[in-house]
Amino acid sequence: MTTLQKGDKAPNFSGNDQDGNQHNLADYKGQKLVVFFYPKADTPGCTAEACDLRDNFERFKANNYALLGVSADSAKAQSKFKNKYEFPFPLLADEDKSVITAFGVWGPKKFMGREYDGIHRTTFIINEEGLIDEVITDVKTKAHASQILK
Repeated sequence: MTTLQKGDKAPNFSGNDQDGNQHNLADYKGQKLVVFFYPKADTPGCTAEACDLRDNFERFKANNYALLGVSADSAKAQSKFKNKYEFPFPLLADEDKSVITAFGVWGPKKFMGREYDGIHRTTFIINEEGLIDEVITDVKTKAHASQILK
């Protein structure tokens, strides 16, 4: 699982969002970036998490934060999810799992006694210089914004 820690240099990722626009770490230099990984678009926990971030988006903007959601869903699924809930931030469609793997959030999971590989719900807060300020692995889906904006 995640080996990245506070103080590490953030992976130099590159991925496309729901509209096919490319996003790279370098695009966010000079501002803080919240990269939140979630298992699957439009599922209860992921919806609660993304909606909490959406509802606090103005607070993030006021504190110089950009937000970027990432899952292995298709661009079409991400677009549907973004439009349904009117998210003001992009969602990367990381179908080849290149960004997910770079951040180390892909690995074994357990659900209802079944083991499988999947995305671990994890959030990385990256500072203006591209260093990781915080890694949140115990994400509170309904109060995630307050975990980030302490």
